[in-house]
Parts: sequence; structure tokens; C-alpha cells
Amino acid sequence: MSDAKLPLVSGFEHPIEQALSLPARLEAILYLKGRPLTLQEVADLSGVSVSEAEQGLLVLIAGYAQRDTALEINHANGRYGLQLRPGLGDLVRDLLPVDLSTAALRTLATIALKKRILQSDLVDLRGSGAYDHIKELVSQNFIERKRQSDGRSFWITLTEKFHRTFSVLPEIGGTEPPQAA
Repeated sequence: MSDAKLPLVSGFEHPIEQALSLPARLEAILYLKGRPLTLQEVADLSGVSVSEAEQGLLVLIAGYAQRDTALEINHANGRYGLQLRPGLGDLVRDLLPVDLSTAALRTLATIALKKRILQSDLVDLRGSGAYDHIKELVSQNFIERKRQSDGRSFWITLTEKFHRTFSVLPEIGGTEPPQAA
């Protein structure tokens, strides 16, 4: 396989590997954003043209239609979103151990994957609705916000309650901020 990289996505510092298909990248974007996006937004975030984004979304929609999965791509009012299929909302609500919105849970999952993230980076990933999710998660004591010592943003980290509730063990020594290059 060549060392060629695909375009950077919306200012992210890490290039997306060639092996990841456009539909897979679009799926990741729709999942992480957690809200319906216009075709132009999808194109901008994926670093491709509007027509390429549209073709990739059509492939993704067809793939979901052929699989027996709980998720689907919804296209309504000129926007595309990844959502649960109709009729599964009650099942998921009964399974959730806490009273958090689906969008807040997605934001929490993003924080959990990163272990520690700047609030500004989280908002870049999840959109401006992340501010409300952060308030909700802080109020329920799943995350902590601490002002960055050398910047204007906040570091967001997981709390002990998160680890107890979701049975996820914290990594020892994994809370230091990344060093500047």
C-alpha cells in the first residue's frame, strides 16, 4: 500500500488513512456530529466535493438498507443524519443506566475515547451543541472541567462516577496534558 494520504478533515492534524472508504468516513462524521448535516457540511468536513459526498452518502444509505441494523441514515429537509431506526428509542432508553440525552451520550463517548480533551476541540468535533452536553454531563458529575493553565479553553476529563457507572477502569497516569511539539 502506498504512503499516500487523503486530505485532512476540517483542520484535524491527523490525516485519514487511505484504507478508510469515503462512506466509512461519512458515517464517522455523522456519528460524531450527532445532528443532521447539510450536504455542503458533509462535503466540507470530509474534504471532498459535494457530488462526491452525495455519492458516498448514497452508498452508505444503501449499505444500511441492506443490513439488519439498529441504525439508519435519515435524509430529511436537505439534511443527513445517523439515527436509531423507528421503534428502538424505548428499548435504548430502558437500557441506559443514566438520564442523558443521546447527543450527550455521544459527546460523553467522544470524551471517553480521548480520555482528556480540550473543550474547544470537543466543540470542533461535536458542534456547538456540545456546550449544552458539557453542562449536562458536569451537572450529573460524569465529567470535570478545569481551566487550561496556558490557554483560554478547559480540559475535560472523566470522573470517578463515569468509571463506576459504565464499568470502565481509568488508565493510570493517563491524565497529563500532551506536551507541545
